[in-house]
Amino acid sequence: MDNFIFTAMSGAKENMLNQQLHMNNLANASTTGFQADFAAARSQPVFGPGLPTRVYSMTQNPGTDFKPGSIISTGNPMDVAIKGDGFFSVLDKSGTEAYTRSGDFKLTDTGMLTTGTGLPVLGDGGPIVIPPAQKVDIMADGSISIVPIGAENNTTAVIGSLKMVKP
Repeated sequence: MDNFIFTAMSGAKENMLNQQLHMNNLANASTTGFQADFAAARSQPVFGPGLPTRVYSMTQNPGTDFKPGSIISTGNPMDVAIKGDGFFSVLDKSGTEAYTRSGDFKLTDTGMLTTGTGLPVLGDGGPIVIPPAQKVDIMADGSISIVPIGAENNTTAVIGSLKMVKP
């Protein structure tokens, strides 16, 4: 069998991978904090005995589109967004620090601040735990303030700050 078939097959395979990347971008376009991936094709010569006469096709992911999308107001005070570059620090399922732009935060029954998918949100000193409060506010600078239970509405206490990083 001629090796030309394998060369043609590599082009078809890389085309399918490129389509998968585009389908992922389209499917997740409305996901909170989603950043689209770029795809680029390049040729790779086949080396072996004799002169390189065949070229394989390769798809690369040269980067991610970090342009900010539109900020949608949800009316939920626990939903936050980062303007410009930056990521929220979270703990992934293996317990290591990871980064996300998804700001759909929730409070667990124990007061832990988590992402919509349940990952603990990190502050400067580790996972953020918010004590029982009448009201919780996350400010533009990432600081978190509460109105303690039984206190007047103008009595606030800053309990921590979101850990945010820039790429």
